[in-house]
Amino acid sequence: MDGIVSRIKGPRSLGASALNEPLWLKRVLIGVVLLFLGLFLILPLTMVFYSAFSEGLAVYYASITESAALSAIRLTFFATLIAVPLNLVFGLAAAWAITKFEFPGKQILITLIDLPFAVSPVIGGLIYMLIFGSQGWFGSSLRDQGIQIVFSTPGIVLGTIFVTVPFVARELIPLMQSQGNDQELAAITLGASGWQVFWRVTVPKIKWGLLYGVVLCNGRAMGEFGAVSVLSGHIRGKTNTVPLHIEILYNEYQTTAAFAMASLLTLLALVTLGIKTSIESRVAKEMNEEIS
Repeated sequence: MDGIVSRIKGPRSLGASALNEPLWLKRVLIGVVLLFLGLFLILPLTMVFYSAFSEGLAVYYASITESAALSAIRLTFFATLIAVPLNLVFGLAAAWAITKFEFPGKQILITLIDLPFAVSPVIGGLIYMLIFGSQGWFGSSLRDQGIQIVFSTPGIVLGTIFVTVPFVARELIPLMQSQGNDQELAAITLGASGWQVFWRVTVPKIKWGLLYGVVLCNGRAMGEFGAVSVLSGHIRGKTNTVPLHIEILYNEYQTTAAFAMASLLTLLALVTLGIKTSIESRVAKEMNEEIS
């Protein structure tokens, strides 16, 4: 949400000197930006869809509906459906605790939330291997109980949760800090209970930031590769998510099928971008209404 606000306020905070630059300089800068986006964003995205449909609709449809592809799609959605709600609950709880209370270790908690941003996802996968793998701390105990974490669905879910932990919390913390506690304190003074304050005062104020964080979390969860790659075991039709299935297809020189699956993730990214832009527009509209 702080990202939304910064993008909204950015153009308004430009100095007058920036508006008086020579016309040729503006055109050069815009041209460089458009050239960069064309070469490194638009062209690759276009090639994904071109390659996906290069052998016709029948081949494309067969590529995304064969059994291994459907299994990868189902597993990806399942891991996302588990990871996103859990991170939603965690993000709300963490943001509430950090912005509403003072307690020992508060800065450490903030640092830990940011840890998945600083640590490679592969490292996250290896951490879970060390804990739950066959030679890990709890591996033998879990094996005796007939429980398998690594190289199965639970491991994939854990890896997905690890890489998506910061998204909701990191959108809510700066937003709730900027809003302060005045309205909550006023509601408490009027006799509202804790739950009433949360649902009727806090949630309406943070709804767009919350939705923004969920959208980013969802997109990241579906596209995760590193941690899931370590924990999945690459069992075709069982523990491969969509990104892992794409890697296998490409390594087997099934280029069209690989790009067909990649087009699904690309469509997801475009949908995520559209929702993100819509949220930013709504926030800008509400801010303008408040100013006016």
